[in-house]
Order: sequence, then structure tokens, then C-alpha cells
Amino acid sequence: MNYENTGRYLIPEEIEKRSFELIEAELKTQPDEELKPIIKRVIHTTADFDYAENLCFSDEVVKKALEAIKNGADIVTDTNMAKAGINKKSLARFGGEVHCFMADEDVALKAKERGVTRAVISMEKAAELNKSIIFAIGNAPTALIRLHELLQYRKIKPELIIGVPVGFVNVVEAKELIMETEVPYIVARGRKGGSNVAACICNALLYMIP
Repeated sequence: MNYENTGRYLIPEEIEKRSFELIEAELKTQPDEELKPIIKRVIHTTADFDYAENLCFSDEVVKKALEAIKNGADIVTDTNMAKAGINKKSLARFGGEVHCFMADEDVALKAKERGVTRAVISMEKAAELNKSIIFAIGNAPTALIRLHELLQYRKIKPELIIGVPVGFVNVVEAKELIMETEVPYIVARGRKGGSNVAACICNALLYMIP
């Protein structure tokens, strides 16, 4: 059978448009209009409607995040996968860059010397950046735990923490720690998440800016 004229060979833009229409139709409850682009993009990335309930947002977080991006905030991720997935061209329009320090030699050395994860050292290295920072954490709960400690010590003041690590050990607890702070946050409560989710939340925010 020739499928070319049956609508099965849609171009990417049409596929995305149709996907978002299906997501909109299948949502059981309608989120706030301000949050909807983020929730829908995460569902689009994961095909998981649980995120309509699992994603938690601090007060006015979208407004604060967009303002930070427009003012040139950098994004720090805990995986190169998340870094690769973020639209750097869109971020660069406002003077921002994406960083991931996990593969840096100095990070590996310090982690080995101190007996901690690279994610811990990466967060400490990020705290030394002389810029406004958005953290996008999709893999390492230890990154969130260290961020919480740095907040307690007043060593950092992030514009936003995206806390969506996936897994079982310390994942739920690490996310809850971030939600107890006064820092703006977007958190996927529970065990679900991932680097792809962290990246797509960043992109959803970027795409909300004309």
C-alpha cells in the first residue's frame, strides 16, 4: 500500500501540532493557562499523563523563570543529555548559556578525593559562577540534596530549581527538600522524571518567550 496520501507521513510540525491537540483532548483536568504549556510539553516528551498531577509549581514560578531567562540567566544541568536537549540558540538570544560540569576532570578528581558523587561537586562548581542560575536536575538526587545544603549555608541563590530526577534511592526525599525552600521551583513529585524531562521544561519556558 502507498501511504503517502493517507496522512501517515506527516511532517514534524504537523505531528507535533496533532500530538498537542490529542494531549489537550485527553487531559482529565485543565491546568492553569500559565502552567499548561509546561505540563503539555512534558506529557508530549514522555507520553505520560501522570505529569498532569505530579508536576508541582511554586507561586508565580513561570513569571519569575521567564524574567530570569530574559535577564540572561545561565542553565546548569546534571547530565550532558539534558544539556544536549536544551535549545541553546533560544537561550543565547538573551545572553544565557547551558553548563554541565559532570565530565570535568577537576570535578571527577574532587569527587574521588572526598568520596562523594560528581553531582555534588558539580553543584558546588556551579555556585562559583558569577551569573544568575537556573538549575535543571533530571538524574541525580544528590545534586538536589547538595543544592538544599548550599541554600541553607546561603552559598547560592538560584533563580529556579527544576527538580525532576528519576529513580528510587533518595529521589522522593530530595525533591521534597527543594519544595520546602523559598526558591522558585518546578518539581516532579514522586519517582518519575529524567534528563529529557528537565530539558523539555527548560524548552517549554524558552518557547513561551516571543
